[in-house]
Amino acid sequence: MRIELAAMLAIAALGLPGISGGAATSGNAVGLAKKDPAPPHTGAEGETPSLAPLVDRVRPTVVGVTTISKGKGPSPEIEEFWRRFFGRNAPKERGKQIGLGSGVIIDPSGIILTNNHVVAGAQKVLVRTSDDQEHQATVVGTDPDTDVAVIKITEVKGPLQAATLGDSDAIRVGDYVVAIGNPFGLELTVTSGIISAKARVIGATPFDDFLQTDAAINPGNSGGPLFDLSGRVIGINTAIVATGQGIGFAVPIDLIKALLPQLEKTGRVVRGFLGVGVQDLTPELARALGVKAEKGALVSSVDKNGPAANVLHPGDVITTAEGKPVTNAAELSRQVSQLKPGAVVTLGVLREGKQQTVKVKLGERPSKEGKEKEQPPELKPEQGPVGLSISPVPKELADQMGIDGGALVVDVEPGSRAAEAGLRQGDVIVEANRKPVKAPKDLIDVAKKNPKQPLALRVRRGEAAIYLVIPTE
Repeated sequence: MRIELAAMLAIAALGLPGISGGAATSGNAVGLAKKDPAPPHTGAEGETPSLAPLVDRVRPTVVGVTTISKGKGPSPEIEEFWRRFFGRNAPKERGKQIGLGSGVIIDPSGIILTNNHVVAGAQKVLVRTSDDQEHQATVVGTDPDTDVAVIKITEVKGPLQAATLGDSDAIRVGDYVVAIGNPFGLELTVTSGIISAKARVIGATPFDDFLQTDAAINPGNSGGPLFDLSGRVIGINTAIVATGQGIGFAVPIDLIKALLPQLEKTGRVVRGFLGVGVQDLTPELARALGVKAEKGALVSSVDKNGPAANVLHPGDVITTAEGKPVTNAAELSRQVSQLKPGAVVTLGVLREGKQQTVKVKLGERPSKEGKEKEQPPELKPEQGPVGLSISPVPKELADQMGIDGGALVVDVEPGSRAAEAGLRQGDVIVEANRKPVKAPKDLIDVAKKNPKQPLALRVRRGEAAIYLVIPTE
């Protein structure tokens, strides 16, 4: 499934219609109103129910966000938008990229929530409120790991209305919601739908916990609010499935509320860090590794210089964190990220069939650098098991990865069991059925010794490590 952030699909064009959002009245520091808004008008007997009263009440809290950054002009998607709606190409301005998104006012002093990808790299940020006033704004804080940003109007030109922040944890699948934003620059567009799912993990951020909705979300909606029927913000719209319809995602407001104090005070979010690679414990992995557990976070790698070095080991299954159940890798990441560096976290660990408790003093989560590893040199492969061509790991690559030998995957036969298991060219196999693999021969020996058993492999892939299971024929 191809997931694309809404503004990254197409939110840039010069001369698009104006953006919109916030107007009059007051609120408090983080948009928590003194009393909850009344529910939308459902109509007297014989009248047609309508969302109009709700929309009228909350629309002044929604703003349009325009960013100006270095670039080569509009994207192909925006060119198509101009051709479709105006019959001509989008205007161009040399050396500038114009981006459009949305936001929601959470404080009458001009503090606004939006997406990080809306303002990332912006040299100038402009906010247009629903009364057609344009304001300059500055970026107060950003968190790329959750795609959340806080911006602030530098000089408020009139009273602003702040939205009320709701309770995303209390929202239920099937509850009605309303999205307001500026898709393709079409200001203050209102769409409605339901919550389709909660706690969605789509691979967009390290801490995916999205609300899924079928309320129409399009490029330009990024950063805009998702309201419940009481007019409270329960999410910030951030992502769509590019090839689907009625599949949009919003960052839950409860997650954002936990980040706001840091974003407003320091401009960034500091998170706890274990220094381990984890993946979901699947039934296939549990059987292959002989683990007597159904759920948990399987430790696939441990940073030798990280907080958990000498405490956790590859093959451990983390089942609880601070007494709370851990059912998968994403849940562990979210729980640890909510703790501060220096905090001591108590983990329940299943190791070699025995449940035990360990404590780890957390470090600070490093910034994501995304460095690419150099490709290994060409080597003479030898035939390995289950459709693999393997070779010894070159010393330079072993030193770079911090490993002592292994079996380098040079090629994977299409349609083989190895291909079906997910092995790729460039992977380095360092363990097979819990036995270390120092050279290709070690892998071949393990496969030959137990030909009727699944082959559980621990694989280094760049800086990460994962477990893969090759089933029997």
